[in-house]
Amino acid sequence: MNPVIETYTRFIFLEDEPGPADIIFLPGSQEEALARRAAALWRGGYAPVILPSGKYAKLEGTFTKDPAFRTEWEYFHHILREEGVPEERILREEEATFTYENALRSREVTDRAGLSVRRAILCCQAYHARRASLYYQVCFPEARLFICPVVTKGIGRDNWYQSERGIDLVLTEVKHCGSQFGQILREAAGLSVHTEP
Repeated sequence: MNPVIETYTRFIFLEDEPGPADIIFLPGSQEEALARRAAALWRGGYAPVILPSGKYAKLEGTFTKDPAFRTEWEYFHHILREEGVPEERILREEEATFTYENALRSREVTDRAGLSVRRAILCCQAYHARRASLYYQVCFPEARLFICPVVTKGIGRDNWYQSERGIDLVLTEVKHCGSQFGQILREAAGLSVHTEP
């Protein structure tokens, strides 16, 4: 593999073996495979609860996958129930409209519930793994995160550089890791924050 491609691949496509955890985080998306993977991990006994998070994508302004559902949370909740996850094992967050907000609002939910999160599974899209992990780590600094991604849109670590779409998605993620995380660092340092375009 080309060393430049290998560098980007290692940076973006994080993946861990799942381990015992306190919770499974499921950041907002319209990809049903994420909820099915989270349900499989729950059935495997890796964590007692799942926290899907999401209203809809900020740029879209509405949930477009299926008119039967108003939010990403409702959609994921439906799939999790189909997969046998009991109602009482599914937590709720349906206000977030972007990834950092998924992490922030998830922290609010776990704090309100009195949950101590020391180990967590993050079930996200494969090409989104680095950025999602950064945000959840910022909001759960005390937690060990197990990144358990799902290949979506046909874009994975072995083929992203072979299509226009894959290249665009991955390099946009690299860009966002700099621009969006830079805002978080500025906030932490008390510096002026530039608005996300």
